[in-house]
Amino acid sequence: MTSEVKIREAADRLWQAWESGTPGAPVRDLLGEGDVAAAYAVQEINTTRWLDAGRKLSGRKIGLTSVAVQRQLGVGQPDYGMLFSDMEVMDGEEVAWDRVQQPRVEAEIAYVLGAPLAGAHLTMVDLIGAIAYALPAIEIVGSRVAAWDIGITDTVADNASSGLYVLGQSPRSLADFDQRLCGMVMTCGGEPVSVGAGAACMGSPLNASLWLARTMAAAGRPLGPGDVILSGALGPFVAAKPGDVFEARINGLGSVRAAFAKG
Repeated sequence: MTSEVKIREAADRLWQAWESGTPGAPVRDLLGEGDVAAAYAVQEINTTRWLDAGRKLSGRKIGLTSVAVQRQLGVGQPDYGMLFSDMEVMDGEEVAWDRVQQPRVEAEIAYVLGAPLAGAHLTMVDLIGAIAYALPAIEIVGSRVAAWDIGITDTVADNASSGLYVLGQSPRSLADFDQRLCGMVMTCGGEPVSVGAGAACMGSPLNASLWLARTMAAAGRPLGPGDVILSGALGPFVAAKPGDVFEARINGLGSVRAAFAKG
């Protein structure tokens, strides 16, 4: 079990990287390769710091929804991170290059809740009933660990490698499209760079979202009305460069764009 001293040291290391804008060393030397509980303790320390500094939670993100990536990192489930309101970018808004460290982009389905998801024994019926609408989304992930040299404890501690997110502006009800079979194509400069479908995300983005709702309720940070769920990547992520403009189209759900400044 990781000591409180090492958990605090890991939190301070990531906090410094966030504050300075300069990626640092991994934290698995402090937390070990597999102490995920300690990594979430680190994440919670810095979440509390951000909330105390005045940031506002706007939802949660799910990572590691690909079985292949889970196997690569030696875990058997996804992970989660916090979304803050100042992480939201408008559709097509130019993103300053220094806003995210080592940015990569991935296309996702975002769910916006209209009712709380609290308590034990949450079901798929509870989840579907709580979702007000869905939106296409692009998550701009980033890492405070130099060269993306991450293991599972590094990414969990680093708020699931969160950065920014962009929501589309075409809300749809769940009945308007097939969550599992909807296809996704993401382009950069008009050229396809990532393709996928809802089934790539734990069989369905709703499966991933139910895992998140149950996990957050058990962790004491239940999801509530107005919260955004970034449900996980529908296809491979793509590294971004200055000047890149990405557009993701999801069948039945519409499109969303993420644009990076040239300098």
